[in-house]
Amino acid sequence: MKLSGIKTKTIVGFILAAILSAPAFGASTPLPGTLNYVEGEARIGSQELNAKSVGSSDLQAGEIIATEKGRVEVLLTPGVFLRLDNNSAAEMISPSLTNTEVQLNKGRAMLEVADIHKQNDIKIAQDGATTQVVKNGLYAFDANTGEVQVFDGKAEVSDKAKTIDLKGGRELNVASDAPLKPQKFDKKKDADDFYNWSALRSQYESEANMDIARYAPGVVSPGWFWDPWYSAYTFVPGNGIFYSPFGWGFYSPAWFGYAPIYYGAPYHYYRPGYYGHGHYDHPHTVVPRGEMRAAPAMHAQGGFGGFHGGVGRR
Repeated sequence: MKLSGIKTKTIVGFILAAILSAPAFGASTPLPGTLNYVEGEARIGSQELNAKSVGSSDLQAGEIIATEKGRVEVLLTPGVFLRLDNNSAAEMISPSLTNTEVQLNKGRAMLEVADIHKQNDIKIAQDGATTQVVKNGLYAFDANTGEVQVFDGKAEVSDKAKTIDLKGGRELNVASDAPLKPQKFDKKKDADDFYNWSALRSQYESEANMDIARYAPGVVSPGWFWDPWYSAYTFVPGNGIFYSPFGWGFYSPAWFGYAPIYYGAPYHYYRPGYYGHGHYDHPHTVVPRGEMRAAPAMHAQGGFGGFHGGVGRR
């Protein structure tokens, strides 16, 4: 059913008002340590966390965020997400934008890095060793076993003895008394429930990014921006397109009109009364897998209920 002009203007106006009144467009910008998602049982110190804590609670230096039967997502520098599994605890050592360090005290953590700059110094400490992230990628940490894994990207792992370069598909045990020695691991085998949960969070972040890219054309610098529909911050690049290590795109508003689509790739869309996923596969255009094509039919509809084009995995 087609919406009338008045209804469309009202709805679009509501969307703009909601975004403009949200934290990201206000005076406060989230700093490293800001809570971005919580499910189940979690707390910062003695403060119990819930949905209302998202965007307002953050980790100061020396504070600990802990989960029981629950998981959390914490923002670090723009484009970097820290996620904790069930029965895990992490302490914020330094929340600075240029010196960001978190110590994993218990359980498991996963670090998704969609954008990192040479000025960023992002470290995860665990079992007396420190892992410094060097490139975009996906990193996993287990304080219970001492494992550090690089699914994709590159890191430098240091202990008291030496520093080791750790590349994609390699892991090492920092809790062992033996010298640090990288080993290969099976990335598919280690893609467990926590990995899949992180991948789903990454997809939601990409979908939220599309909302901001559509309705915030004035964004010219990278950062965190609040999406009221997802009740969370998402990463918005200042220019071009960045991909998460899970393959989901983060588009800048300037590039949104030329968002790529991929033959047979999934996209998400929303219209009144229905939200779901599908596949874009134009019957008259054969596009080789992975090749980029502009998607005018996907983004031209605009307004509430139009397609959110180009949210396919590369």
